[in-house]
Amino acid sequence: MYKNDAKRYPYPSRRELVFGREAIAASGNPYASQVGLDILRAGGNAVDAALAMAMVHVVVEPTNNGLGSDAFVLLSMDGEVYGLNASGPAPKALTSQVFWDRGYKAIPQEGPLVSVVPGAVGGWMALYDRFASWDLEDLAQPAINLAREGYALSPAVAWEWAKACDRFKKYQGQAAYQGFFDNFTQKGRPPQAGDRVRLPQVARSLEAIAKTRGQAFYQGQMAQDLVAFLKKEGGLMSLEDLASYQPQWVQPRSSSFRGLEVWELPPNGHGVTVLMALEIFKALEEGAKTPEERTHLAIEALKLAYVDVKAYVAEPSRMDPGLDQLLDPAYLAHRASLIGDKALDPQVGRPQDSSTVYFNCGDREGNMVSFIQSNYNGFGSGLVLPGWGLSLNNRVNNFYLEPGLPNSLVGGTRPYHTIIPGFLTKEGDPYGAFGVMGAFMQPQGQFQVLLRLLDQGLNPQSALDAPRWQWLGDREVSYEENYEPDIIGGLSKRGHQVHVEEDMASMGRGQVILKNPQGGYLGGTEPRTDGTILGW
Repeated sequence: MYKNDAKRYPYPSRRELVFGREAIAASGNPYASQVGLDILRAGGNAVDAALAMAMVHVVVEPTNNGLGSDAFVLLSMDGEVYGLNASGPAPKALTSQVFWDRGYKAIPQEGPLVSVVPGAVGGWMALYDRFASWDLEDLAQPAINLAREGYALSPAVAWEWAKACDRFKKYQGQAAYQGFFDNFTQKGRPPQAGDRVRLPQVARSLEAIAKTRGQAFYQGQMAQDLVAFLKKEGGLMSLEDLASYQPQWVQPRSSSFRGLEVWELPPNGHGVTVLMALEIFKALEEGAKTPEERTHLAIEALKLAYVDVKAYVAEPSRMDPGLDQLLDPAYLAHRASLIGDKALDPQVGRPQDSSTVYFNCGDREGNMVSFIQSNYNGFGSGLVLPGWGLSLNNRVNNFYLEPGLPNSLVGGTRPYHTIIPGFLTKEGDPYGAFGVMGAFMQPQGQFQVLLRLLDQGLNPQSALDAPRWQWLGDREVSYEENYEPDIIGGLSKRGHQVHVEEDMASMGRGQVILKNPQGGYLGGTEPRTDGTILGW
């Protein structure tokens, strides 16, 4: 019998590199890519396109982001690289004691206490005020139309949606979670691939946000309704928490590699992991000649960087050691000296005092945007504001309840954050925008895509197609089943505990666009999701 199984692909296929003479837009969803390219073709700049894509993603991929998301952005405008941190703090009244008093020994993933102040909408407004050229209501209209009129659900998002519904089914019938079931299920069941999905409450919210340039979200009716809803369910977010929120323009940090500069945002995000791993890798790469040796070195470099970052990255004012100490060349050289022929059980060093969406685009003026926004876990906290379709993040889960640590829960501060856009320059000139989504896989995915791209010389599509590994802790490493078998065999002999990962989605999902030496752009998109890249 004929079956149209949208997630079964028994035969290998190949994606080709995409070129854009004037502009390019890449994302994990075809609707977002199409809207971005439409705006670029109509004369909008890269920020205009990125803002429209951000709003469309809230509609067509609500499994990974929503109106309650945080966001981070790296972008180039007129030859300059800018960084924007649009992550929000925990409510000021939230403390570890609150969780302990309610019987929690660890921060839960769901419920009314686990949301930081949503930062993405504030980030949209900051980008709009500084760089956009179109009217905000015009930029929001494609997302509003999709939410109100409906769209055909793509396969990867349908799969994530089913997982989320399974996660939240235990809450069915509970008032706090009714907004999720009303907005994001069809009589309690997830929509299927190809189904028409409408989100009228999200359309209402986007209209209010666009009309008031975000004021409705942080100070108006949406804010009042959100605070009242959370208070009723036991949450502590206040009107002051929302009204006082401001995203931050920050100075990105970079590391040189293969004639390019790799740019990441500073903490509270963990993009510094990529820079540290690159520096450790560079210190030892001359002694690593074979693919097996270089893969071993890459894993070990990433492990040492990651354990440091997990221990120390937090709200910048609370970090000890600080970012400069983590990136200190002498310290990174010391970390590199720990790497030998065998797999390490990585330990945290101590410097001395010395299911997220990612997308990118480039316009005809050469400006590029690298953009990521996320609710953290699929549909975040599980709470959705009735009447508005605002799904709340669960980023408080990234704090520690234990006191005295850089990333211990302190009300009014931001947690360690997993979402990281990436950017490339060449001799100071903007060259590319890249990113790999996927929680704690993100720096690992970025690091591997960069090595495939810059160390092996693969084109962006091949770099994204290439199989990946993921360090899981201690000496444990998972890898995709099509990874080079001779490398995996060699890693096992070196003491790595290796096993096949069947879930390709857990290996991250990325996009890469680069300047084309012949003019315009070239780029690739992620085969592990509904990735779409369009050039003009």
